[in-house]
Amino acid sequence: MDVLLVLIALPIVLPTVLCLAALIAAQGHSPFYRQERVGRGGLTFTMWKLRSMVPNADKRLKDHLESDEKAKQEWDTFQKLECDPRITPLGRMLRKSSLDELPQLWNVLVGDMSLVGPRPMMPEQKPLYPGHAYFLLRPGVTGLWQISDRNASTFAQRAEFDAAYDRELSFVTDVKVLVATVGVVFRCTGK
Repeated sequence: MDVLLVLIALPIVLPTVLCLAALIAAQGHSPFYRQERVGRGGLTFTMWKLRSMVPNADKRLKDHLESDEKAKQEWDTFQKLECDPRITPLGRMLRKSSLDELPQLWNVLVGDMSLVGPRPMMPEQKPLYPGHAYFLLRPGVTGLWQISDRNASTFAQRAEFDAAYDRELSFVTDVKVLVATVGVVFRCTGK
């Protein structure tokens, strides 16, 4: 079902991704960003996104967290920052609209991800994750956490969303999440 839905969306998604990639490239940045993420069973895979951050984002984050104790506490709790110095102005728009996630449909096509599932975590976040449901499931482009109060929840609370999804796993649940995702995208509540 995942592959069929991605193929149906391809005539709209591909031109959109190419246009956005051209806008990013016009700012002098490589338009695509790849990062290792943890998949089902704890195996790592390369996840693709449209670039929303400056090229030296890891160093900028490290320097920012070393110089701002409040930001470090926020990062340690949420694994994200309200005012993230790494995000470009175009990147902020891409994140709010969740358009930066569109290249992950490639990950769905190759089987690393599903349309619906837990948010893919980075390998260094594994020790921070208090649950086990994540490792039983294929990470998703969207999921219960993404359509909920994601911006107010801690990183550890993601395990609760993942456990709930594992308990409610069904075609109907996936359809509900996909429909709710459309609302989230149009409300631009991403970060």
